[in-house]
Amino acid sequence: MSVLKADTIQSTGGGAATLTKQEAAKAYSRVDPNTISSSLNVSSLTDAGTGLFEDNFTNAFGAATYSSVASPGGSTNIQMMFATNMTTYTTSASRTAIYQNATGYRDEQYSTARFGDLA
Repeated sequence: MSVLKADTIQSTGGGAATLTKQEAAKAYSRVDPNTISSSLNVSSLTDAGTGLFEDNFTNAFGAATYSSVASPGGSTNIQMMFATNMTTYTTSASRTAIYQNATGYRDEQYSTARFGDLA
């Protein structure tokens, strides 16, 4: 068995190595009502109304057909539905809608991840 150990891997040109066939999330964010507490490839958060948030990507996706998932967080014990709004997908941003039962949208802690090819 071979073992490869490295601290830094670069391309032959000296920059970041291009990873192919990689299925890891290309962007993620954890939002604690209205504030990004942790992220990858998310430069800022836009408050688009109660329960509507838009992650703005640092590096754009190659097409607006990437996949997005969201999950609830926080200490509240209520049923929540999290969804990304397909009509607002762009290569540079994605909107997340947080909906509580039949009572409408609300601000709440949540996490998202996006999968696809970057530009």
